[in-house]
Amino acid sequence: MNFIDAVLLALALCVDSLVVSTSCALRNKMTYRRGLLLAFIFAFFQGGMPFLGALLGSAFHTVIATMDHWIAFVLLAIVGIKMIWDACLEGADEKNSCKMDVCSLWIIITLGIATSIDAFVVGIGFGLESSFVESTKICLIITIVTFWAALAGVILGKRNIPFSEKKSGIVAGVVLIGLGVKTLIEHGAIG
Repeated sequence: MNFIDAVLLALALCVDSLVVSTSCALRNKMTYRRGLLLAFIFAFFQGGMPFLGALLGSAFHTVIATMDHWIAFVLLAIVGIKMIWDACLEGADEKNSCKMDVCSLWIIITLGIATSIDAFVVGIGFGLESSFVESTKICLIITIVTFWAALAGVILGKRNIPFSEKKSGIVAGVVLIGLGVKTLIEHGAIG
C-alpha cells in the first residue's frame, strides 16, 4: 500500500472519530484540553486496533496466502457497506440520541474503542497483504490522521459547526470499497 492509499484508508477510518468528536463538542461544554485528550485517545485506539488486526492477519498469512486478496477485499467491502448503511440510517438515531457527559475519561475511552472496531477488521486485511514494517507505517499514518481529524472535530463542535455524518459515512464507505477493489486489481483477480 502506497502513502496515498494509506492516507485515504486513514481518512475513511477516522470519519467516525471526526463526527463523534464534533458532536461531543457540540453537545457538551468541552475544554480544548479535554478535546486534546479525546483526540489522543481516539488516535491511540484507531491506530492500535488495526495494528492488532494486522498482527492477526500476518500470523495467518501463510495459511491463506492464495486467497488473501479476496479476504482483504471482502473485509474492506463489508466495513465499507456497513459505513454506508449506518450513514443512511443515521437520521433517525440523531433525534433519539441521549446527552451524555463525554467529558468523562471513561466515556472518551469507550467512544475511542467503539469508533475503532472497524479499524481492527480492516487491519486484518492489510495484515494479510503487507509486511510487518508496512503495517506499522500504515497504523502510524492512521494514528496521526485520526488525531488531527478528531481535533478538527472538537474545534468544529466548539464553533457550533455541525459535520454531516451521513455524507461523510457514505464517502468513507465508498473509499473502503474502492481500496478493496484496487487490491483485487493489483493481484489480477479482476481485469
